[in-house]
Amino acid sequence: MSTTKMKSKLVPFDAARYLSDDTAIAEYMNAVLETGDTDLLLLALGDVARARGMAQVAKDAGLGRESLYKALTPGAKPRFDTVVKVARALGVRLGVRPVSV
Repeated sequence: MSTTKMKSKLVPFDAARYLSDDTAIAEYMNAVLETGDTDLLLLALGDVARARGMAQVAKDAGLGRESLYKALTPGAKPRFDTVVKVARALGVRLGVRPVSV
């Protein structure tokens, strides 16, 4: 009796593949902002930037593509104005709500 093992091919999860419209992007960004994790925020901005096209986002934000990649790397400490420029280039706006809500 011969048994054949089939190897399943798993593809690494990439959030950018699922960020196909403005509503999905807004929900994703809001969920990330709720965590308060700054590295996760940088990753999420990077996911959205890849979904929208990194070169175009960098251009719209007034940054070089390499600079954008560096700014969105976990552990990076981008300036707040850089984060705002990237968010604006992505078509999202960061908001503020009272903690008690």
